[in-house]
Amino acid sequence: MSQNQQQYAMVTGAGSGIGRACAQALMGAGYRVALVGRRAEALQETAAAAPAQALLLPADVGRPEQVAALFERVEREFGRLDLLFNNAGMSAPAVPVDELSYEQWQAVVDVNLTGSFLCAQAAFRLMKRQSPRGGRIVNNGSISAHAPRPNSAPYTATKHAITGLTKSLALDGRAFDIAVGQLDIGNALTDMAYKMTQGVPQANGQIAVEPTMDVRHVAEALLHMAALPLSANILNMTVMATNMPFVGRG
Repeated sequence: MSQNQQQYAMVTGAGSGIGRACAQALMGAGYRVALVGRRAEALQETAAAAPAQALLLPADVGRPEQVAALFERVEREFGRLDLLFNNAGMSAPAVPVDELSYEQWQAVVDVNLTGSFLCAQAAFRLMKRQSPRGGRIVNNGSISAHAPRPNSAPYTATKHAITGLTKSLALDGRAFDIAVGQLDIGNALTDMAYKMTQGVPQANGQIAVEPTMDVRHVAEALLHMAALPLSANILNMTVMATNMPFVGRG
């Protein structure tokens, strides 16, 4: 698509943290952005950066009927979708796996995996029939898609599954000009990651403070992926605090 044409994006989990930073960066780059999240007030705070560029869509991405409704609204308001950032996510309490409840497990699966699938599925349907055809989907994988933290089975399992989803969608999207990639993020300093600055459990059982990075670097990485023509794709990108304990032996 020509750079002088209006482009349209959807960001899930847009009410805080990485989602808010990425949504605001996209609006700053000229996108009109559908802001998706459970809390309408939080979405309003995100939209305050560029109200005219934002479409607020409170929804639970783990509910098929709500996902269908929000994509119907996007098609009605925007007419098309050029970018989906599948960012909505949650984690379970960091307790030993034998103390985890079924409900805690299922809640993480519903949002992180099923929600990403439902939104990608709906995006495929729209991107295949819109004109010009095609678009881009970026899934938030997290570096937990590669390695776990202690007591993180639900979150880690869903993020490993996101990698499989990303690769399957990237393959299935080829025939329809739909490019699918994954952004794996490590220690972006959001409210959720503030605990890293106070000390978190390590693989060796110690508690240690971990380096963090400004969340704007995540937004810049997403903008880079989004700016590529659909003939090019970043299948997987890792953006992380340089000195965080990810690469190496723990």
